[in-house]
Amino acid sequence: QVQLVESGGGLVQPGGSLRLSCAASRSISSFTAMGWYRQAPGRQRELVATITDAGYTNYADSVKGRFTISRDNAKNTVYLQMNSLKFEETAVYYCRASSYFGTVYWGQGTQVTVSS
Repeated sequence: QVQLVESGGGLVQPGGSLRLSCAASRSISSFTAMGWYRQAPGRQRELVATITDAGYTNYADSVKGRFTISRDNAKNTVYLQMNSLKFEETAVYYCRASSYFGTVYWGQGTQVTVSS
């Protein structure tokens, strides 16, 4: 069973930055893609950013230019650098991994709170 463990969430002021990490229990090279999603209270989970095994990235329009997804295969970790955070980006951020067989794995989530 694959485990994804997120970390790096916390309280940050508007305009501030955070870096989230997602550590996988096995080689992330075994996944076709990994990504970050978020879910705010009362809202559906939404895509934030994804990165493929080849390194191609995709971002939600709302975060383009402010967020950066990256991967370190040696550490089996995917990162999400978040800059210029906004109040409305308060949410639980989840890591997701997709295997070549179509299996999807989720982490337990990490809380990000943007507040002054």
